[in-house]
Amino acid sequence: MIRLVALALTVLTGFSGLVYEVTWQRYLAILLGSHGEATAAVLGIFLGGLAVGYTAFGSITGAMVARARRAGTPPRLLGLYGVVEAGIGVYALAFPLLFQGVQRISLALPMDSPGLGFAADVALTALLIGPPTVLMGGTIPVLTQALARTLDDATRVHAWVYACNTAGAFLGALAAGFVLVPRLGLVGVVWAMGAVNLAAGAIFLVLGRRSEGAPASLPEADATARVPGFAIFAAVAVLAGFAMMAVQTTLNRLGALALGSSQFTFAMVVAVFVLCIALGSFAVSALPRVRAWHLVASHWTLVLLLYLLYTPLGNLVYWAHLLRIGFRDHVLAFYFHQLAVFLALLAVFAVPIGLSGAFLPLLFHHLRQTVGDLGATAGRLYGWNTLGSLLGALLGGYALLFVLDLHAVYRLSVAALALGAFLLTIRLVERSAGIAGALLLLPVLGALVLQPAWEPLRLSSGLYRVRQPEPFSGLGPDRFFERQLRDTANRFYDDGPAASIAVQEVATGRGGERQLAIISNGKSDGATVVDYPTMVLIGLLPALFAEGCERSFVIGFGTGVTAGELGALACSREVLVAEIASGVIEAAPLFDPYNHDASRNPKIRLVREDAYRTLLRSERRFDVIASEPSNPWVVGVESLYSREFLEAARARLRPGGVYAQWFHIYEMDTRTASLVLETFRSVFEHSSLWFTAGADVVILGFDRSQDALDLDRLLRRMDRPDFREALARADVRGPEALLAHEILPEGVIRRARLGGRIHELLRPVLGYDAALAFFQGGGAPLPFTGTSGAAEAGRENSLLRRFLRTSEGAPSEAQLASVAGPVCRSGRLECEAVLAWWWRQEPDAARREALVAKLRSGMRREIPPGLLEQLAGFFDGAGGAVGDLTPADASKADESFRRFYHHAFPFEAAARERIWSRCRDGAEAGSCARARREAGAG
Repeated sequence: MIRLVALALTVLTGFSGLVYEVTWQRYLAILLGSHGEATAAVLGIFLGGLAVGYTAFGSITGAMVARARRAGTPPRLLGLYGVVEAGIGVYALAFPLLFQGVQRISLALPMDSPGLGFAADVALTALLIGPPTVLMGGTIPVLTQALARTLDDATRVHAWVYACNTAGAFLGALAAGFVLVPRLGLVGVVWAMGAVNLAAGAIFLVLGRRSEGAPASLPEADATARVPGFAIFAAVAVLAGFAMMAVQTTLNRLGALALGSSQFTFAMVVAVFVLCIALGSFAVSALPRVRAWHLVASHWTLVLLLYLLYTPLGNLVYWAHLLRIGFRDHVLAFYFHQLAVFLALLAVFAVPIGLSGAFLPLLFHHLRQTVGDLGATAGRLYGWNTLGSLLGALLGGYALLFVLDLHAVYRLSVAALALGAFLLTIRLVERSAGIAGALLLLPVLGALVLQPAWEPLRLSSGLYRVRQPEPFSGLGPDRFFERQLRDTANRFYDDGPAASIAVQEVATGRGGERQLAIISNGKSDGATVVDYPTMVLIGLLPALFAEGCERSFVIGFGTGVTAGELGALACSREVLVAEIASGVIEAAPLFDPYNHDASRNPKIRLVREDAYRTLLRSERRFDVIASEPSNPWVVGVESLYSREFLEAARARLRPGGVYAQWFHIYEMDTRTASLVLETFRSVFEHSSLWFTAGADVVILGFDRSQDALDLDRLLRRMDRPDFREALARADVRGPEALLAHEILPEGVIRRARLGGRIHELLRPVLGYDAALAFFQGGGAPLPFTGTSGAAEAGRENSLLRRFLRTSEGAPSEAQLASVAGPVCRSGRLECEAVLAWWWRQEPDAARREALVAKLRSGMRREIPPGLLEQLAGFFDGAGGAVGDLTPADASKADESFRRFYHHAFPFEAAARERIWSRCRDGAEAGSCARARREAGAG
């Protein structure tokens, strides 16, 4: 009974351990940044602490058993483990406070160089998470010693402990990634897990009082005895640890390329990996008898299976595409898709990764000598193995990726396993069989070397964004990619520590025109033609409004267009660019023909550094800060949308400075867009929102309200030759064309009713919401802001509305055409409002139809018959309603009011009231009132 309870608790402590790892990694990303060094440092410290813990507690258990035997009393090992678990729990409860102290120390340290600052932060991180990870290392050696009764029983018990602890880690990976962090926040998760450890510690203390421990009458182990050939076994443990950690890193990166680099993807891959290890250990516990050939055969089989998986993994992007197109774009389908991905990965990796899970229990069987030495043996074994895992994290997950791509890291991992299998063969098998087995090493290594590299174009194709089947989806990977990528050429590829970066030459769909695109983990983060207006305006819009434009800070280099345009301004003196992906920096010269030679411009200083750390440590202030990261569902990017990051950016603005935040409303929903806007206004009281091209938008945050409303200064700056030429390159010609890009004028976001949620570093919710929205695809309108105070602010502060009012009489046709042109060509919903207003103003029906038809020709969608007439009625309060309306018709009309509302051409609130005043209940009483509430119309 004691064993059963202890093993059940081991599942629980394994659960909390993995949750801690996920949560601490997010905590420490705040301190160290989101770049590859930070991830490698956190994982290295975590694994290093475990390695120390395994070794230390192995020695402690051995000493306790020896002391108990001399005293003739049973060792209180379960009590010891109860104290260890309670210690972890107490530390977890104090962790948020300790982290705040460490963060203050970090920011207070005078650091003259980023490298020294990062090294100091790594040292602080080691002090912060080192103690609890050392304590976590006590699980395997202490419980193996405490629960085993005989030497024959030891292997099975050890396998149970390892399997149960790992099974708990599997559950923790899923729970942390899908539920706990988004629901509880980082502080809540750490406190909840601290309570779990305290409860587990208390129960272990009770169990320790009832347990007799290992029999004290058994002979004492010789502390000086050594297992024959232990150095070989230790080397194999190190090689296996290195190889499997590097394989896990490779699978994580391939998962990002095949499924998208969201937090859900990483949680899923880690969960599958950990579960397979647990299954392998459970399999060892079920063996009636363990023989030497089990270990050798399982290790060679692992090598063979991983080798056979090499080619299919190179096409993992294709297999993931086949799985994705089987699910529709709905939030409920998201979870079924995740389940299907989990089952598919489990089917592929259950055997090979399961064999790696069997490795340590099988090796433990050959190293055990006496009952009294079980804990020390487990401690030494797992210490060496975890040391290998640490090397795998630092080398395979970071350092090697500076010089090798993923396929080479994977092959190196398989070669390390093959070397380990060779060493086991010559150590455990009879000489003749050992020689024969050893001869397998050379052909295995030769076969690995001769394998072709994984095709970069396939890996970076971003098929996870293709949600519908292609006509050739079922033709197999070779024929599929031949068709899918026929107009794409690879110009650059690098699997760096932070991301897999590609530069592709692709067709634009505009009469054979081609462009260069920067691709990060399969997702385009900028293209030199279709995204050019967006990249120009992200830099120019804040520069147009800012009081000065001498010093700028750009977050994310991408194609370099934004930095290049800022550097090309006559008033610019310095442009600092923070970019964490080494591949982007290496590929920068390829984009020089499109960005004013940004990589060689002496004004532009490009640093490979996390933007948040750069801002926090910077003593300089900037006129313009332009943030153009990847999408917020991408791991690590959501921090750039957090309240804390925005506060750091605002603190680094000069008086009159402007902050610009890129965002998108494609592959997005209204709920997530509201979250971004609500978080932004929690920091920037004065803000406005502009579209750049299509569904790309820029949120501008102002230090002062007058800077957002100074139309005269804006027009003067637009008229300067450098700004005028830059705007022309973005196809913005004239003030009407620029002002037409304003969607939410200053004051609208501040006075709108958006929902109240705020995204914070310690309560990260954006990445989860954005990933769900991304899965559904499509796009959603921005939250409706045409009510009460927000509508009033829009009427008063719309720069376009104010500009058109300065014209003598009604706006001219040329002015209205300049306004409608960019709005309609970009596919914005505001297009219909502009056309409807023009429709209402033009008395000549034939002329009106001709003008509207001309503008319609540049639109991306058809306008339903009667829509413009209905919208025109909203301008004078008529509501486009004649006679009584059913609840369904009233809802549809109200939706048109909300969907096409434009602050420069605002509908009258009375029109909305008129719609609902004409609603008449049908067969069900109160249906109009219910429909009105659902529409948010009061």
